[in-house]
Amino acid sequence: MKPAIKDLIIERMKILIKNAISNARSNPELAERQAVLAKRLCTKYRIRMPYELRSNYCKKCKKFIVPGFTARIRIGRSNIKSIRITCAFCNHTYRKIIKKQIPIGQ
Repeated sequence: MKPAIKDLIIERMKILIKNAISNARSNPELAERQAVLAKRLCTKYRIRMPYELRSNYCKKCKKFIVPGFTARIRIGRSNIKSIRITCAFCNHTYRKIIKKQIPIGQ
């Protein structure tokens, strides 16, 4: 696939996800439809969705989740610093590990 087409598809996916996040509270059906369209674009053109867009989908039920509205986000309290995300649709909880930043010069 040509790089210009790939860039265009990724830009279109970013626009759809951004609109879906902004419409999630006022019109959840429209937000879900926009998220489904973004996911269909990447499957139709066989392009991997960027990580920042992929993280807006539940890992279990594959539905579009908006942090604070259709997902609950908590900070983990163990020695491993992480963020726990709970989907409001299927109650699946998964973690994202927060890596420590290594100070420069050590």
